[in-house]
Amino acid sequence: MLSIPFFMIQRIQSIWLLLAAGASLASLRFSFYSGVKENNVFERLNGQSHFVLMILSVAVALAALLALFMFKNRKLQKQITVVALLLQLITITVYILQLKHFTTGNFLLTSVFTLLIPVFFLLAWLGIRKDENLIKSMDRLR
Repeated sequence: MLSIPFFMIQRIQSIWLLLAAGASLASLRFSFYSGVKENNVFERLNGQSHFVLMILSVAVALAALLALFMFKNRKLQKQITVVALLLQLITITVYILQLKHFTTGNFLLTSVFTLLIPVFFLLAWLGIRKDENLIKSMDRLR
């Protein structure tokens, strides 16, 4: 029998954290922006095209997975979720800063992966907080 706790997926914040991890890993492969750089070379900007973006994208995915498995410690889960949210905002900032190296180009539809990750983390944080409030209300009833 598998010892992986599958019952943790029953919580909505687990689904949001899993989606955040998947979207972060997808942003490594799928492009955020494509265009012509200053040296007249066509290039696609994704998580693998810049070292800092790759490190940040992997760190966000690992943080989301770590928070996913911290379901028994909600306080730590909330803290990891906030740190991962901040890391993703830094990642988006680095993406925006890399755009200045392009002379022309377009945002791609797959940039949605990168832009939805903070929303997933926010929804996960709200779900964790809702669970905490539920536990506190149950403790008051005892």
